[in-house]
Amino acid sequence: MTQMQNFTKGFFKENAVFVMLLGMCPTLAVTNSAINGLGMGLATTFVLVMSNLVISLIKDLVPSKVRIPTFIVVIASFVTVVDLVMAGYAPALHEQLGIFIPLIVVNCVVLGRAEAFASKNNIVSSIFDGLGMGLGFAMALTILGSVREILGNLSIFGIKFAPGDGILVFILSPGAFIALGFLIALVNKLTKKA
Repeated sequence: MTQMQNFTKGFFKENAVFVMLLGMCPTLAVTNSAINGLGMGLATTFVLVMSNLVISLIKDLVPSKVRIPTFIVVIASFVTVVDLVMAGYAPALHEQLGIFIPLIVVNCVVLGRAEAFASKNNIVSSIFDGLGMGLGFAMALTILGSVREILGNLSIFGIKFAPGDGILVFILSPGAFIALGFLIALVNKLTKKA
């Protein structure tokens, strides 16, 4: 598989949110606005790229009995970096995302890529895989957050484009399920082979 295929599969063929339905906890919880979706997506992308890089580097040094705990420690290290940087430089976003930043450690997208790809491939391929899967995840969260914000607040990235209130349910938890369901149906319709 070429580097470009490693990169693009996270956007379309193996998108974590719209195709594989992975990482649903942060997907549904933090996407009440486009900026929250983008922030969580970029934080996850950083963790994916860096943990894939390190895991690819150390894969031959780690005994198989402690492989998963080692991967979790590597991932947790980068999540801590993201958490502290976001708290220092983007405190409003950090407050909005709250507990879901530390929960990136157990996000099945990140651990799954470490186990399924980075532990079996070279450094460059692992970086491209992490970048593609992470940016695909960020794209999906941003799209879902945008749809919910547009319908629920009549705004996008916090900028109001129409007076009045939107449809409140889209900002609440049920709106996450409704919007995600329609987006998955749309993606399936667009990607269905005739």
